[in-house]
Amino acid sequence: MTSEERFERIEHVTAGLVEERRKDREEFRALWRDTQRQLDRLTDRVDAIANHLDSFIQETAARDRETDRRFRETDERLDKLVSAMGEFIASQTRGK
Repeated sequence: MTSEERFERIEHVTAGLVEERRKDREEFRALWRDTQRQLDRLTDRVDAIANHLDSFIQETAARDRETDRRFRETDERLDKLVSAMGEFIASQTRGK
């Protein structure tokens, strides 16, 4: 094999390597773009879940406050009822 043939062979191999690298770069860029799109979609989903969770927490807190208010009102009514019953029983025993 002559020097010229060797140079041609080296140029041919080098050109093949350059083409492979170009294809690899294109593939890596496509993969990167796809990964970025997936990350963007995932971020959107996480944001939506976080917003939903925030709303749920606020609604739950409001329901808890309402439940606590109703329990306090019921406790007050029960206290008044028990006191009234106690007064009634006391008045009945005094009158005998």
